[in-house]
Amino acid sequence: MRRLKVIISYDGTQFSGYQVQPGERTVQAELERVLNIMHKGEKVKVTASGRTDAKVHAIGQTLHFDTPLAIPVENYMKALNVQLPRDIRVMSVEEVAADFHARYSVTGKRYRYIWSCEPVQSPFRRHYTVETNGVKPNVGAMQEAAKAIIGTHDFSCFCAANTSVKDKVRTVTTLQFEWRGEELHMVIEGNGFLYNMVRIIAGTLWEVGIGRRDIENVELVVKSMNRDKAGKTAPPQGLYLEKVFY
Repeated sequence: MRRLKVIISYDGTQFSGYQVQPGERTVQAELERVLNIMHKGEKVKVTASGRTDAKVHAIGQTLHFDTPLAIPVENYMKALNVQLPRDIRVMSVEEVAADFHARYSVTGKRYRYIWSCEPVQSPFRRHYTVETNGVKPNVGAMQEAAKAIIGTHDFSCFCAANTSVKDKVRTVTTLQFEWRGEELHMVIEGNGFLYNMVRIIAGTLWEVGIGRRDIENVELVVKSMNRDKAGKTAPPQGLYLEKVFY
């Protein structure tokens, strides 16, 4: 039995998220469908670094599965891509040690969130950026407010209320903003992220950028550990899981 580590990219637009859900189209279901065909009907379970929600994209989602097949890794990649739908691509396949775990071996993740600040959003970017109707925020204020988020905190304030996770302490190591043409990108790295955490941070800092929230308020939000004190959850189509670190 071999354990394979696979990095995939996917366009989340037409998916109900990563994780298998009855009656829904999901990334995991598509992957396992193809693997089951390759294994002559034998069920193969795929384990990912974590799930993503409906319409959220991934550039570097990482997963693993075990296989008895002796197919060379480069051929595995080709075989998967031939049979997978075009909105999922396998970017790399490598054989790893049996104790590698796509979820539990993670040391950190990087996410990217993108707003389209052009006066009229391109129709070709509507599924991949969040439209601001030409509003350009004060990025300097957003960057200053972000300082209160960097570090180790209980991030209950930036976590969806319906999560079952008890320990909400996480460490954010990087939170930066950058302009790419008319698009504003937020890049955030940390040792782990709670359910909807990146999108709630994006929504909260956006409020700072457009003057609806003071810079100093973000520190109070973090200290409050109260979801009701933070901003709205930003829309899903602007979010990308960019890289998983091991």
